Amino acid sequence: MAVGLWSSCKENTGSVKGYFLAGRNMIWLPVGASIFATNFGSHFFVGMAGTAAASGLGVVIYEWHAVFILMLLGWFFVPVYVSSGAYTMPQYLKKRFGGKRLRIYLSVLAIFLLIIQKISVSMYAGAIFIQQSLGWNMYLSIVSVTLITAVYTIIGGLSAVIWTDTLQTVIMMVGSTYLTVASFIKVGGMEALFEKYMNSAPNVTTCRNVTMGYPREDALHIFRDPITGDIPWTGAIFGLTPMAILAWCTDQVMVQRVLAAKTHSHAKGGVIFAAWLKITPFFLVILPGMIGRVLFPDEIGCVDPDICMKVCENPNGCSNIVYPKLVVEVLPSGVRGLMLACMLSALMSTLTSVFNSSSSMFTLDLWTRFRRKASERELMIVGRVFIVVLVGISILWVPILTANQGGQLWNYLQAMQAYLAPPWVVVFIMGLAWKRTTEKGAFWSLMAGLAVGGSRLVIDLAYQKPSCGDDETRPAILYKVHFLHFAVILTGVVFIVCVVVSLFTQPRDEIKLRRVTWATRRSEPREVSDDEDDFDHAGDEDVEEKEQEVEPKLTVRQRIYNILCCYSSFKGKAPTKAMEEEATKQYRGVHEPMWIRRFLDFNALLVMAWTVFLIALFA
Repeated sequence: MAVGLWSSCKENTGSVKGYFLAGRNMIWLPVGASIFATNFGSHFFVGMAGTAAASGLGVVIYEWHAVFILMLLGWFFVPVYVSSGAYTMPQYLKKRFGGKRLRIYLSVLAIFLLIIQKISVSMYAGAIFIQQSLGWNMYLSIVSVTLITAVYTIIGGLSAVIWTDTLQTVIMMVGSTYLTVASFIKVGGMEALFEKYMNSAPNVTTCRNVTMGYPREDALHIFRDPITGDIPWTGAIFGLTPMAILAWCTDQVMVQRVLAAKTHSHAKGGVIFAAWLKITPFFLVILPGMIGRVLFPDEIGCVDPDICMKVCENPNGCSNIVYPKLVVEVLPSGVRGLMLACMLSALMSTLTSVFNSSSSMFTLDLWTRFRRKASERELMIVGRVFIVVLVGISILWVPILTANQGGQLWNYLQAMQAYLAPPWVVVFIMGLAWKRTTEKGAFWSLMAGLAVGGSRLVIDLAYQKPSCGDDETRPAILYKVHFLHFAVILTGVVFIVCVVVSLFTQPRDEIKLRRVTWATRRSEPREVSDDEDDFDHAGDEDVEEKEQEVEPKLTVRQRIYNILCCYSSFKGKAPTKAMEEEATKQYRGVHEPMWIRRFLDFNALLVMAWTVFLIALFA
């Protein structure tokens, strides 16, 4: 909280640009750390470690695959986003395609998904850790963490989120590294882990005359059989790509951090730093998850529903408790406090990102539809009030989570992405890469994707996976078509609809495509028209009032009022279009030395080459 409040005073949070984009003045280190901390939340320690305990190394493909998509974000998506001048992803679609329905639809759907997925998964994961490690009252603990997180997020905006994420990244890396080293010492090293893991079965391996509980035969491989594999290699390559592009390149939570960088070079440096950090979960989360199964096979590997209920109150399995159990059983009492800070930091970093990004989308994409002449202060107040609403929803969601616990948290999260990601990804990529893509093509492809993906989602929620020994009663599409393969099919359907509808509808005028596609990213500046909005200078305030400088000598009471009431007493003159154009050129690095670009390109190739080596080693 101290770091968050410090950053609130350090940065200008009294304007839309300052609050939602951290003044676009961040360097590469906090940008990369914030990207990693936002993604590396508490669901990793609970969900990914649990899946590793249940099925081995295969889950690491989600992490190492992301390295290549991060490079795509920095080198392909960000230049177009910055050229367009958009603050949010729905706002970019508005500039690219025009009209209102795309922007409103995506804003509502994105906020809904952030609330249902991000908050629910983070809350559930945090609740499991607090219950297993400390035995505290779950509701009191989560309410406290949520309220503390909301305070500095509401006051400081994105700047506070990025700086606190940087601190929390350090805490998470130190804490998880300590646990990894202690766990490896206890199990006897890497070779001993792999040998013991393949023999880590519980004492009771039968349930209703079915033998279960043994690790998969392909547990030590990443690429698995396309038919029988739990993470088929075909899905890991093709189906995972649209899900990863959604998570890294079109998700407001992630893109907002990159847009806060002071230049394009700092943005690329940030994604490279995040990519190097993405390699570490293999050592910090996945291998400890496998060690946990070796050390506690009866609890983590339980298959009988009655035994699992006694262990973790979940009849579908107890793999989700593996990381908290390691903390409790392996670490000494003093170090458990460090790991508690580690897990709560992971939870808080995710929540801050959800709060800030949801607030920016609601304020800039939805509120301005109803209040087109809203002043800048009104937008600031609305953004902060909406965070309070999200806090209330997240607290009310806790009992729902405890009543709806899944088997493997990570697989649940990825399945949700597979059903909903492809339509978004197709629209963004087609919009950036093909100027002929029309608004109708984008909209109807989204509707087709919603119909197909939503149907699979409803069926999946209606039919639960049978417990050990029970007969399979689900429709064949659920257990014969893996969700990663379904993502490939859904992507193809949406792509075909988008192309066909776009070819038979009228494209936008060339002048309205300036700065919104890859081909036109360096064209002349966009013209102001009645179908475009500039929320950084919204309102009817007089220019003289904006340019008026306030006396810098303020009392403590006045300073507190300015921070809490969304007002900056140190505003300079309102920027002109020429000043904004110059800022855009500076972000692109027009006057940047060539060696910096080459150095960044070399580092991007280096991190991708190292990732390819690791994937080949465990393929």
